[in-house]
Amino acid sequence: MTERRSNVLTLAMLALLIYFLLPLFWLFVASTKTIADLFSSFGLWFAGDFSLFTNIRDTVTTDGGVFARWMGNTIFYSVASAGGAALLCALGGYGFAKYRFRGNVPMFALVLGAIMVPTTALAIPTYLLFSKAGMVNTPWAIILPSLVSPFGLYLMRIYAQDAVPDGIIEAARIDGAGEFRIFFQVALRMLAPGIVTVVLFTLVATWNNYFLPLIMLNNPDLYPVTVGLAAWSSQASAGGGTTGAVLSLVITGSFLSIIPLVAAFLLLQRYWQSGLSTGGVKG
Repeated sequence: MTERRSNVLTLAMLALLIYFLLPLFWLFVASTKTIADLFSSFGLWFAGDFSLFTNIRDTVTTDGGVFARWMGNTIFYSVASAGGAALLCALGGYGFAKYRFRGNVPMFALVLGAIMVPTTALAIPTYLLFSKAGMVNTPWAIILPSLVSPFGLYLMRIYAQDAVPDGIIEAARIDGAGEFRIFFQVALRMLAPGIVTVVLFTLVATWNNYFLPLIMLNNPDLYPVTVGLAAWSSQASAGGGTTGAVLSLVITGSFLSIIPLVAAFLLLQRYWQSGLSTGGVKG
């Protein structure tokens, strides 16, 4: 019975693996094809001509190299947002976990409730606020909203509860260390796995964000790669003699845009898994 259940679970995991990897495989295969092969050959296998490097060159040189600017914008928005959100979540989660103050429980319940609010529902109110502040069509319009991460705050609170022993905090206080010094010199190192987890979640969320930049930005030079590729896709949908060429740019650009995310997960995988498992078990 156990062996049969194990076989079923193995097949289920293989099915899920195929489900998640098949679109990525198709994207890679399509990025290696010429425009003619893109419409005539079998979609899930390579064509006769391997044109990946030609397609990459065309993608990064089209419109004066605007794709490279989009990628640079995306990296800047994502790294700034992930770093800032991780620091704020670490501070807030540590505070909720290690300090007892009036309103601790209701405020944390408010954080839990904020997790259930979809970010798209906040996009229009956020736009109106930033419009009043004169920050629309600036990088701040993307970075500042991304610093707010209720789920990251919840995760850091759960993780900090047991990752930072109360005895170490008390010992540091006896030695005369202030609260901020205790956090930055003692607690921050113990919270590192949880912080990396928040960094990855925020990095992916900001990198894939489309709706917020769409309504906040109207200058193509400030576009992230999601909005930029959507603009190219709109050109392809409009028809004309360049539809195939633009569609090839969109496909290759999409393939290039996922490479940094894959690299980030592979480089930080050890810390990410440690953060999730420790937070889940100790929470």
